Amino acid sequence: MLMLSLSLHMKLHPTCSGAFLQVYPEPQTMDTMCGGWTETRDADKETQWICDQVRSLVQGKTNKIYQEYRAVLSRNQPVKGTNYLFQVRVGDRSYIHVQVYQALPCDGGYLELKGVLEGKPQDDPLEPISN
Repeated sequence: MLMLSLSLHMKLHPTCSGAFLQVYPEPQTMDTMCGGWTETRDADKETQWICDQVRSLVQGKTNKIYQEYRAVLSRNQPVKGTNYLFQVRVGDRSYIHVQVYQALPCDGGYLELKGVLEGKPQDDPLEPISN
């Protein structure tokens, strides 16, 4: 039998009416809890879903149509919402880095493309994209 331990955190946010629940599947460090970036981890279904939602924006920004578009790695940063950073495979040994902001549900939960870096090697570390 596989047991999964989850840390549940109830937070009140000043711009939200009421509380929202954040579920962390692994222990979080104080840096992460206070707005630091998580360690890099393998992409999952949620990661791919977010990447899929901004795919047309990414293709517009890079002026390319990607036949392959698969999230490989991710990091996130809890802020007033969440910043995400993804490594996306877009072809044979071809990767891009994509940064996305997701607003809190009480603010609409919208996704905003914050940046794209092309021509990244597979072993390039995921670092925040500066504009």
